[in-house]
This record gives sequence, C-alpha cells and structure tokens, in this order.
Amino acid sequence: MSTPAQTLNPKVVGISIAAAVGGFLFGFDTSVINGAVGALSAEFSLGAGLTGFAVSSALLGCAVGAWFAGGLANRFGRIPVMVIAAILFFVSAIGSGLAFGVWDLIIWRVVGGLGVGAASVIAPAYIAEVAPAKYRGRLGSLQQLAIVLGIFAALLSNALIANTAGGAAESYWFGVAAWRWMFMIEAAPAAVYGVMALFLPESPRYLIGKGERDKASKVLYDFTGELDVNLKIEQIRHSLERESKESLRDLLGGRFGLQPIVWLGIALSLFQQLVGINVIFYYSTTLWQSVGFDESQALLTSTITSVMNIVATIIAILLVDRVGRRVMLLVGSAGMAVSLGLMALAFSFGETAAGAESVSLPDPWSTVALISANAFVMFFGTTWGPLVWVLLGEIFPNRIRASALAVAAAAQWGANWAVSATFPTLSEIGLSFAYGLYAAFALLSLLFVARWVPETKGRELEDMDQLRLGRRPAADGTAADG
Repeated sequence: MSTPAQTLNPKVVGISIAAAVGGFLFGFDTSVINGAVGALSAEFSLGAGLTGFAVSSALLGCAVGAWFAGGLANRFGRIPVMVIAAILFFVSAIGSGLAFGVWDLIIWRVVGGLGVGAASVIAPAYIAEVAPAKYRGRLGSLQQLAIVLGIFAALLSNALIANTAGGAAESYWFGVAAWRWMFMIEAAPAAVYGVMALFLPESPRYLIGKGERDKASKVLYDFTGELDVNLKIEQIRHSLERESKESLRDLLGGRFGLQPIVWLGIALSLFQQLVGINVIFYYSTTLWQSVGFDESQALLTSTITSVMNIVATIIAILLVDRVGRRVMLLVGSAGMAVSLGLMALAFSFGETAAGAESVSLPDPWSTVALISANAFVMFFGTTWGPLVWVLLGEIFPNRIRASALAVAAAAQWGANWAVSATFPTLSEIGLSFAYGLYAAFALLSLLFVARWVPETKGRELEDMDQLRLGRRPAADGTAADG
C-alpha cells in the first residue's frame, strides 16, 4: 500500500473545486425556477397541473442524464462529460429564458436536467479518483458545498433581479421580462464551467484503464501528490485486471440482479431523499407561513435556511476526514429522526381556520416546528447531504465506478421526484402524517447504516474491494463477513 501524501497539494484542491462547479450549476439550475414560476405561469396562463409539471420537468432530465453519464464517462473520459454538461447548462439557460410557450420551456428545462444529472455523476467520481485518500472526504464534500452555494446563488439572483425590476413579471434589461433573465443568468457560470473543464487533467484511473500510463503518472505526481507513482499505478492496474477477471465489467451479479455494492449505493441515494429534505427547500415558504410568518418573512427565512445549509456543509468538510463517514451518518440519522418526529408532533396540533386552506400552529408548537425544521436541515447538511456524495464517489470498484454511480444517482433523482410530487397529497392527509413518514425513513436509515455501511475513511480506492461482497461493518468500522 502506498504512503499517502502528508500535505494537501494545492493543485488537487484547485481541480477538485473546478470539477465541483458542476455541482454549483446543479444547485442553481434546480432552484432558479422557484423565483420565476409565478410570472411564467401568468404569462403562459398555466393551470396548477401544468405549472407543477413545468417545475418538476427538469427532474426527469436529471434521471436520464445521470443514467447515461456513467457509460459516456467510461467510454470517452470524465472531462468530455463535464464539457457536455456545461453545454447542456448553457443551452438550457438561454432556451428557457427565450421560451415562447410552456412546452418549449419544458423541453429546455429537461435539457438542463440532463446537465444536472451528468454533473451529479461525474463530479464525485472525478474528485474521488484524483484526491489522496487522506483528504478524499474533505475534497468530495466540495460537491455538496457547491450544490448548496448554487441554491443560494439562484435564490439571491432571483431576489436581486425581481427587486430591481419591480417584480418577476416586469421588464428588465433590454425590455425582456425579469423572470427570463433569471434563467439566462445561468449561462455565465455554465460557460465558465465549460472553459475550466477543458483545462482539467483526466482521471488517472481512467487513463490507466485506457493504457495511457505516462499521462496517468504525470497526473498522480503533479496533482494528487502521490509519493510512489509507480507503485500506485501498479495497484490501480492490478485492481482493474482483477475486476476484469471477476467479470465486473458491468453491474450485474448477486442475489437480486445487481452486485451488493451497487445496491448499497442505491440505498444510500434513496435514503438521502426519502427523509424529505427537498420538501423543506421546495415548500419552505408554505411551511414558514404555517407557523405565522407573512410572505416576505417566509421568503427571508427560506434564504436564511439555505445559508444554514452552507454552514452545515462547511462543518461536514472539517469533520469528515477526522470523524469518519459512518459515525457522522449514524448521528445524522438519529438527529433527523428526532427533529422530524418533533415536527410531526407539532403539526398534530395544527389548526385550520374557517375558510382557510393552510394549517396554522398555536404556541408553543409553532416554535417547536420552527426549531425542529432548522435542526433537521443542520443534521442533514452536516451528514447525509455531503457524505452520500463522498461515499458514492469512493465505494465502487475502479472499473464500474462511473456506471454504478450513474445508477445510484438516477435512483436519487427518481426518489427526489417521488418525494416532491407526493408531498402535496401527503399534506392533504395531514402534515403530521407526512413528517411522521419522513421520520420513519430517517429511523430506517439509522438501522441501515448500523447494519450495512462500512467506514471508508483513509482507505485507498484500490483497497475498497471487500465492499463489493456486501460485508457488514464490524464494531471497529471495518468489514466483517456477512
């Protein structure tokens, strides 16, 4: 086993940040429509159903983009997929801003979703493959930090444009409606991402798989900071050959059709969404109004919540390579289960005034709900938010990493859509029922981590082979026979 570099090479930080710009666009693209939805609904005379479909249409593209990104990355390399994603973001931004009807808007949003899906796969895979084991968790968490920064940037740019224009439906630069500029502003970071991607080195593990040993050696030495490049190349080459001999060219195998490690990645992705985190972000204004805030206060509180999410992710970056993935996930699951349970309890005391459609909470339950919702965001943001991306980038064997991550990410987008689409129906049954259901999933995630998720802190990617066998973690966090 090679000795990891003792210091963090600034170059690997730089290329990891550049790769994570895809995550920034991921967060920006999925959130930017929030500020435009009212104005575009009015301009195109949309009903509730079509408005909802226009808002969620990008998620369909996300799932498709994630599904195909892995195969493209394995065939053409990680960098070309980043460039393709940047082009998709750019085209979607301009097309959405110039849309002449709801159906072409939906098409452009799906195009952007394809870019989001590709970025959600390629950034964590690339960062995991260039990062030294000692710092892989920290660098892998940059993806989630970039996502939450993208969400905040979208909310902030929406607010600035709308306030400057006097409303999202009002004219802005060159007589073009403000809501259209909300979309088109994304073209700038998309162009930056595409240009930066062109100057990134290719993943050394991809290069070795293609027989380009000299290029891989240069990347490992110049960027990763590997002290014994030849030994590391032999380890990577040996792991690729071993996986080939064991018929690991695809994801099939195991008791239920897929390899156990692929199911592990899918389960991590599903639990990340099934706890209901995007309900807080997609429906937060309604939530805060239910605890007594007016619309402007609710919008401000939603922005503050996004800032909290950024702070939580920074905390995760500082802790992940010191505390480890497994312990942090266990704490996060327990904290989410308690905070969501308290939200469910609080909303069981909700009151609906005569003629009113929304639920309001009496004191002290409005305070309990407010504190619990923010505690939930903090527990998620410091654990499951960033760490799932870290684990997805590192748990899969070298040869199937991009493809397996694509399947897991597609499952994640599917779960995201399911949770977002079902929340209005669940809330009609009762918000207490909805949050109680998410609390149950948080509790299940605790049991899942305790039983199946091993510790990967400090391990080289080439030492992850045993994770393929579906082994459960022993008391010390290492793998034991299951």
